[in-house]
Amino acid sequence: MKKIIGFAPHAIAVFAAIVFLDSLRFKFTNAPETQVIFGLLDGWASTLGAAGLFAQTGLFSQYVIGSAELLASACLLLGIIPALRRLQALGALIALCVMSGAVSFHLFTPLGIDPNQDGGGLFVAACIVWATSIVMLIIRRKELIALGSGVGTALFSRD
Repeated sequence: MKKIIGFAPHAIAVFAAIVFLDSLRFKFTNAPETQVIFGLLDGWASTLGAAGLFAQTGLFSQYVIGSAELLASACLLLGIIPALRRLQALGALIALCVMSGAVSFHLFTPLGIDPNQDGGGLFVAACIVWATSIVMLIIRRKELIALGSGVGTALFSRD
């Protein structure tokens, strides 16, 4: 049982990284599927007075989200190296933030659960990565606390 628990963070990291890295080919090449998703979100944001928020040069464009996913993937995979465990906690935190947004937008905007008629596969993948990110943060809670205290010390040091 102890071996399974020890292996779980690595499996979670690889799974989440695969999901994120696979999505980059759509986001970074401006694929039609990505245009549909971010176009729907930008249209919705426009009705709230935030036109361009999800456009190609917007604050939450496919390139910004894709870059966050790339960073999360790198941190999750590098965190497999024992000396870099804190990066795995950071990667899980970034993944949780990105996937919280993805799940929320699927549920609470006109985007819906199945915007590309893929049977909801994109939504299900987002939910699974969201849940596994929480599991990773629980497993790596000591590293997350150490990371947070290190950032706090760096930002608020009196030196």
